[in-house]
Amino acid sequence: MKIIVLAGGLSPERQVSLVSGQNICRALRGLGHQAALVDMFLGLEDWTGPLEAIFSAPDGLCREHHIHTEEPDLQAVRRSRADPSPSLFGPHVLEVCALADMVFLGLHGECGEDGRVQAAFDLMGIPYTGAGHLPSGMAMNKAVAKQIMERAGVLTPPWRELVYRAEDIPRLTGELPLPCAVKTINGGSSLGMALPDTREELADALRDMLRFGGHVVVERKIRGRDLTVGVLGDTYLPAVEMIPQPGAYFDYAAKYQAGGSQEVCPAPITEEQWRTMGEATVRLHRALGLEVYSRADFVLDEDGRAWCLEINTLPGMTPGSLLPKEAAAVGLSYQDLCGRILELSLEKMTKGR
Repeated sequence: MKIIVLAGGLSPERQVSLVSGQNICRALRGLGHQAALVDMFLGLEDWTGPLEAIFSAPDGLCREHHIHTEEPDLQAVRRSRADPSPSLFGPHVLEVCALADMVFLGLHGECGEDGRVQAAFDLMGIPYTGAGHLPSGMAMNKAVAKQIMERAGVLTPPWRELVYRAEDIPRLTGELPLPCAVKTINGGSSLGMALPDTREELADALRDMLRFGGHVVVERKIRGRDLTVGVLGDTYLPAVEMIPQPGAYFDYAAKYQAGGSQEVCPAPITEEQWRTMGEATVRLHRALGLEVYSRADFVLDEDGRAWCLEINTLPGMTPGSLLPKEAAAVGLSYQDLCGRILELSLEKMTKGR
């Protein structure tokens, strides 16, 4: 098959996406597909040949991408593109995607997981991997996802949605309960998240979140063990426990930097605890209308209750990501996992015709 692996984009998770994309592209080429990696935002400014020839590029246009400890400077990324248009699709991206048999979405965060890319592809008749535009948008919006969790009977911490301005911070600092978690409405990879324990930390968190737009979910902080469970097809996978370094939490650096945390898969939990989280993940996956794959994050408290925090529709596919670890625990190599996602997406596309 001719496959475009679409990654990068203009999201705070850009670097994670590019690393996911390069690994997906190499895995698909290892399976015999004509796969090429394309940066959604930068596009193909440097490509001088016919677009059809991209699928025969010897290296699949893969470069060595790395995840740094700090989130990318998106303004610098904007300036690096010669095309000054406001489009989030770089030069020739839509044209080359239309030539593909499938677009494998390696995007993460906004302009990837929020349904806008999927909606554009739906309108153009371009097939792609993973969930459709509406389920993606609902899952990405933490407030909407929380409402679906509650309606589906999935245990989630008490929460509140806030849209605020700088002048609201003194009042909110005095009335919000502590400890809590403050999360931007569409954030991911632990970017745009804070875990304040004091009023001073809460005020700092609210001020910091203004740079993401001042639209947040504030939820009660549950103390316990961080776990995640993936869904592939209609089956839940083994749980992973994430154990950050002492005194830290599972933030952006802990997720993606070597030695940042320890991940144990299968997690050392009881069969009942795994089943409870797995069934909750599948229930939420179905309630949102998701397809192909997803991954839900939980905190297991000291009483053994599993609290669902959020669900990810395009989970990370870097070498250190959690879904590949879960797949490996049931005998699926990274290459097998990419092949299975492609197969399930083809089935979804056929069923939707």
